[in-house]
Order: sequence, then C-alpha cells, then structure tokens
Amino acid sequence: MKELGGEQVEGRRAVRELLVARRRRVRDVWLSVEDDELMSLAEAGNVAIRRVSRAQLDREARSDAPQGVLAHAAPLPETPLEQLCDPATFLLILDGVTDPQNLGALLRTALLAGATGAVLPRHRAAHITPSVAKAAAGAVEYLPIAVVAGIPSAMRVLADRGVWTVGLDAAARHSVWDMEVATAAVALVLGAEGSGLSRLVRDRCDLLVSIPQRGPLDSLNVSAAGAVAAFEVARRRRA
Repeated sequence: MKELGGEQVEGRRAVRELLVARRRRVRDVWLSVEDDELMSLAEAGNVAIRRVSRAQLDREARSDAPQGVLAHAAPLPETPLEQLCDPATFLLILDGVTDPQNLGALLRTALLAGATGAVLPRHRAAHITPSVAKAAAGAVEYLPIAVVAGIPSAMRVLADRGVWTVGLDAAARHSVWDMEVATAAVALVLGAEGSGLSRLVRDRCDLLVSIPQRGPLDSLNVSAAGAVAAFEVARRRRA
C-alpha cells in the first residue's frame, strides 16, 4: 500500500521547518555546509547531526540541488478525511497530480492561502517525495493531508458533511470570481496535468468554475491555477 511518505527531507527551508514544527520524530540531519541555525535547531531537538562531504550528501539525496542539507524522519502522519470536515473547512483536493514540483507548490499555496487540509488519492498520484517536500518549502510539516482510496468516494463523504466541492475546469461557464460558496465549507478540486479532472470527479463536483484568461495560450499550469483559485477563496473568506 502506498503511504504518504516524507521520510527524507531535503533543502534548507524544508529541513528547518521539519525541526521547528516538531510534528514527527527526526532521526538525523546531514550537513555538508555550515548552517548555524539548523545545527542549533537539531541540538535543541536532540537530533543527531552528521557532518558529511558534499559527495556523500549528493549520493544520498533524491532531489535536485539539496543545498547541502537533508534529514531522515518518521513518515508524515495521514489525517482521516472525516477530521478535515467542519464549518471552517477549506480543502484542496488533487485529482491525480503527478509532477512533484506541482504538488509541492500546491501544498505550499494551500497553507499560505489558509487551507485547512489537502486530499490526495492513494494511487496514480505523487505523494511526499524529497522533491515534493523541498518544493513545498516546509508546508508539509503543518498542513493536514488525507490520503483516500478514491477521489469520487471522498467527495461523497464531504457532501454528506456539508462541504461544497468546486472543480477547476477551463471549459466551465461559471467564473472563479463568482464563487459564492467560498465562504462556506468548501473544497477546491484540481485535476491532473494535461488531462484535468477525470469524468467521474467532474460529475461529482457541486460547481465547476474557470479562470478568465487573455492571450493565445489555452490554460494555466495546475499549480498556477490552484494558486489563483485558492487565494480567491482566501479573499472572499477575509471579506
């Protein structure tokens, strides 16, 4: 069974937030560079520090440009979907996002826009690899994430608990600027790179919205589209 992941964290910002959050056990931190802040945080958390050569660290790393820093930790905890449902719910549901950079950027956006959690499918989607954790810049340490057997069945659970599901679809007639349900319990649903929302997921959405665009290109990258929609929800909720 595919788990959420997150056992190896790379990059200065991602490792820093791992140590600051203290949400899970950290086994060790590897350093091939001088970083007084990371050393102090590791020592304060009673985390072993390994000084290694750049070549050693690069051999262990599984992302591009780990910045001379990596850590080994317990896997990220999964949050049951039902625990993410309440009147203040604001979720990002990712229907088959497979690119690590996109997933990391979306999780970072979700946290910064005030989302209360994210939902990922257990199969045929990216989970928390070192590249994802690095792109998320530490967001995975704070954002609750549910991993579900299937997105359509998860949407049914959300509907039963009063959460609106809003799908982003470039062909939708309604605009993201008219998303009045944003102030209620709501989940934004984003589809896979290229193919977008699957048919069943699209059919299960309470509302489909598009982002008005100008220019000759036909669509935004999924992480950019997610950022636009998430911050529109944040704007409406603040208002």
